[in-house]
Amino acid sequence: LEISSLSENDILVLRLDLTDRSSHEAATNSVLKHFGKIDVLVNNGGRSQRSLFVDTNLDVYNAIIELNYLGTISLTKYVLNHMIQRKKGKIVTVSSVMGIMGAPLATGYCASKHALQGFFNSLRTELTDYPEISIIQICPGPVQSQIIQNVFTENLAKSIENSGDQSHKMPTDRCARLTLVSVANDVKEAWISDHPYLAVCYLWQYAPTWAWWLMNRMGKRRIQNFKSGIVSVHSAPL
Repeated sequence: LEISSLSENDILVLRLDLTDRSSHEAATNSVLKHFGKIDVLVNNGGRSQRSLFVDTNLDVYNAIIELNYLGTISLTKYVLNHMIQRKKGKIVTVSSVMGIMGAPLATGYCASKHALQGFFNSLRTELTDYPEISIIQICPGPVQSQIIQNVFTENLAKSIENSGDQSHKMPTDRCARLTLVSVANDVKEAWISDHPYLAVCYLWQYAPTWAWWLMNRMGKRRIQNFKSGIVSVHSAPL
């Protein structure tokens, strides 16, 4: 049994709404007032999606971008200003393998994660004068969590009825450990997944024509399962 040396002053929990961007500066200042500095920002807020584009209200896409993308870069902006003053820090963003590839039933989610990938890859190039500020992107595959229970569907008022089995997914503690290893070693982009999802990432990166062919075959079955009310064991990447 490990006994923590942390005291109450070492812990501060703040309620935060990523979609309320007007509150992000004050939240950042509250942390700075309490601790005096911010060494690491971990962007880990977002919602996934399970719906076909042709059936989905555009308000859903607006909500996904507001939360997953704009909320994340808003909070990043205020924390980064502080890190630039210190010339030091780590900004860690939990993206997804869906930021690398495309998949059916997640068009809005994939779009938001692709946006994060493009944003932080570009931001990194703007920080060359600050070599001790690290931009780190974590791209998990399927991980045991409540992400499926809380997905966006075809309209904002509807929740998913069947979240499926999670036993095939990577345990949460393993994903967290591999994330910490990536952060400690300043890995610019880490793909954290078991096979076959990890293999598909490499295929999408290095042999996209084969990846498109494979995803078309897998996607057809996935859509059929979705319409039948089945959440397939291999159909729910993070």
